[in-house]
Amino acid sequence: MRIDIDRFREIVDTITRNKTRSFLTGLGVFWGIFMLIILMGGSNGLIDLLKNSFSGFASNSAIIYVGKTSKSYKGYAREREWSLTNKDVERLRHSIPEFNVISAVNGRGVDAMVNKNRKWAWLKGVEPEYAEFSEPKMKYGRFLNKVDESNMRKVCVIGKRIYNALFPQGGDPCGKTIQFDDTYYTIIGVDFSTPNFNLGVSADNTIHITKKLYYNLYNESNTTWALATTYKKGADVGAIDKKVRAILAHEHHFDPTDKSAVRVFSTATLLNYMYSVYDGVTFMVWLIGIGTLLAGAIGVSNIMIVTVKERTSEIGIRRAIGATPISILGQILTESILLTAVAGFFGILLGVLCLTGLELANTEDGIQMANFQIDFWIALGAASLLCVLGGAAGIMPALRAMSIKPVDAMREE
Repeated sequence: MRIDIDRFREIVDTITRNKTRSFLTGLGVFWGIFMLIILMGGSNGLIDLLKNSFSGFASNSAIIYVGKTSKSYKGYAREREWSLTNKDVERLRHSIPEFNVISAVNGRGVDAMVNKNRKWAWLKGVEPEYAEFSEPKMKYGRFLNKVDESNMRKVCVIGKRIYNALFPQGGDPCGKTIQFDDTYYTIIGVDFSTPNFNLGVSADNTIHITKKLYYNLYNESNTTWALATTYKKGADVGAIDKKVRAILAHEHHFDPTDKSAVRVFSTATLLNYMYSVYDGVTFMVWLIGIGTLLAGAIGVSNIMIVTVKERTSEIGIRRAIGATPISILGQILTESILLTAVAGFFGILLGVLCLTGLELANTEDGIQMANFQIDFWIALGAASLLCVLGGAAGIMPALRAMSIKPVDAMREE
């Protein structure tokens, strides 16, 4: 054990004698592993943030919007405006069995008041099935139901930001009254969902009432702003898209191939695109990180070559007094691996600390919005890769050290 300790001290002494070169080489390895950790953790956090943008929305959902026509068709000019109607909703329900849910959606801005507290909000008229499209997270009460719609009850569900603004004292507001557009409504629920991908304004700043009540209050019984839909499991999204365009084009006289006239945004398509981008980013991260590590390993190899050259006489004398080639090889490789491993350890440590800071910066109401930390096995793999690169970097210098003969050492001296 005494011999092992002495060898270790000798290795550390050799590294410290070459402080400048050791520092610069270690810095290269440190920066390489640090950037690899940051890039991998950052890409993980980015994909989580993108997923959160769709949180609450069914993965098999789609939004159907109305746009201006971009093509002339059967005597109708381009840039023509048209509107979805309730008949369109019923027509799609009966013509496309692949739809699981279709909910008409209308909306407008309102000033909501409770006592003297006032808050601008987005009023949305929806059918109870809308909850299957965008799942509410009810903090208090419940969401709208069929009885509310059929009886045109003046009830509403408010979002998180509206609740915080109008009820700063907190507590359950269900059963209390809220006023907007000179009409009073009873609050039956508080929705704490906060998806970033929305129909109109963010859900946390939205008031939901039933579609039937909305039409009655604002005299919009024949128009629909948008359709919120979900598909049945296994449905062909592309085929449904074509059916929707064909049916609406026939009724409203525009070219079925005119994608500007009807805009269909499928969350499944967007998620697939997002994952494709994520795979590409992950590949680039690994490519850049490993390239940086290889550059650091080359630096380690260079410093070890210089070190062996400077220690030619020392190594030759050790050979003359009985040191075996294997012991010389082991010493050089150990120096290389030790230098790489120490620099890599600090790179991993700093990278993890920085990722922890990013997680804290993306925490809201005590809830972590994204996981920026890398997987344990990835960190273990990075550490193993460092040791392999460190060993590989020391092979050439070690082989040169093994080839030194005592006579050459005396001549060098």
